Amino acid sequence: MTSAPRAVLAATFAPGHTAVPAARRFTIEVMTAWAAASVLATAERLAADLSSQVTDVPFEIVWSHLGDGLQIEVRQKQAPEGSPGAPSVPVEEWGVTFADQQRTHWARIRLPGSSGRPSSEWAAEEPSRGPIWMGFLADASDLLAGTLDPDMVPAIISQIVVPRLATWCAVYTWSDGGGPQRPAYLWHTDERRIDELREELAGVQIPQGGGSMQLADSQMLVIPLLARGRTLGAMCLGRPDRFAEDVFQYAEDIGRRAALALDNALLYATQAAANRALQRSLLPPDEPGEIPGLDPAVVYEPAGETNEVGGDFYDLFAAGDGSWRFAVGDVCGTGPEAAAVTGLARHTLRLLAREGYGVAAVLDRLNQAILDEGERARFLTLLHGEITPVPSGLDVAMVSAGHPEALRLRPSGVVEAVVTSQSLLGVFPEATFKAELVHLDPGDVLLAVTDGVTERRRDGRLLDDDAGLAKLLAECAGLSARAVAERIRRAVQDFAPEPSADDMAIVVLRAR
Repeated sequence: MTSAPRAVLAATFAPGHTAVPAARRFTIEVMTAWAAASVLATAERLAADLSSQVTDVPFEIVWSHLGDGLQIEVRQKQAPEGSPGAPSVPVEEWGVTFADQQRTHWARIRLPGSSGRPSSEWAAEEPSRGPIWMGFLADASDLLAGTLDPDMVPAIISQIVVPRLATWCAVYTWSDGGGPQRPAYLWHTDERRIDELREELAGVQIPQGGGSMQLADSQMLVIPLLARGRTLGAMCLGRPDRFAEDVFQYAEDIGRRAALALDNALLYATQAAANRALQRSLLPPDEPGEIPGLDPAVVYEPAGETNEVGGDFYDLFAAGDGSWRFAVGDVCGTGPEAAAVTGLARHTLRLLAREGYGVAAVLDRLNQAILDEGERARFLTLLHGEITPVPSGLDVAMVSAGHPEALRLRPSGVVEAVVTSQSLLGVFPEATFKAELVHLDPGDVLLAVTDGVTERRRDGRLLDDDAGLAKLLAECAGLSARAVAERIRRAVQDFAPEPSADDMAIVVLRAR
């Protein structure tokens, strides 16, 4: 906290179990944008460490580039008086400050081999053609290509051109619906003047075709962001004196690359939104309501690090005649083909169950339905069961079609596998299935998961090696279904430092 930052990137996060993964992803984006791969692992662990110490209110993470090092601040308002602890990773310095009901937990790490020379020294020289500019342009292209977040692209654009080409920069993005013009991101060499600049820009109509205009004491250069024949926004550069002639061409070079990066990010975000909507459509539309004698809980987390629809799914629904059905499945692969098989499986299960077919008969017919898809077919692992309340607890008739084994936890802490794995679905047309009956006494817990849990990997080791999942479940004796599901989820998350590359579904059924 000793030198003026050369660049700052910030984001706000909600508290809860998603806070630490979100902080990790944001830090990866920041390190990519700043080409700081040498400290990526340390920065990611540091962000997770500090964000794991926040209290149950929203918080902000601010990363500052100080030339010779990087500084993270975790800011939280209305935090309790107690101070968070020291980071668990080596840092150059750290501390906690309090001001205006805001607690800031900060730490600084050094950049290996950095000279600490601030970027403003480069900007003091008159821009000129040649290797310096070409190197800067290449670095700018790498930074812009390093993110697919459309909200981060304007921030990267601004911090590329300030102070190298301009004293300040405002990036606008045009929405299809029109509306008032407001900068998507605003940056100034003097951070204290950002609010003043925002007020000055509020009354200005930015020409979408570009050009040069006067704004208070600054000359403003407007560069349209054009991609695929569309104007996506504008990059506005300002400085108190006149721009040199060759800056116009430099700005246009940056603008072309910025527009391409923004277009790619918008396309990716659109596809990701469509995939999220498709993923939601493959999950149960509603809760099953109160089930006599049963305390259920479900955790479902898509991997979230790629732009593909996953193949994991679950369901829990009323089947009629005082019974309920559940299913946990995993389709091979990802993308639209996997999604098609997922949708086929979930709807087939519900339809046949409500027509009175037993669990084995349902899987017989589902296997044939998948094979009928021909080249579009994907094999599927599935655990499907029927829950029937009885005076002594719950009777569960189950079939496992090549799925990770279901585990039963007794109140005593004893864990055992309760169903035999049979043939995968969508592979053998002659396959037939047989249901097995499992009884759950009050207090017994049945756990079913997908391989996103059992095959969570760290350094060549899987979570379920040496009966790892059974050992985790044994520690959950006496807990509610929700507490069991959350403990398993946290254990999967904490097993490896990197985000999971596979979807995860956890279904917990506890007899009451």
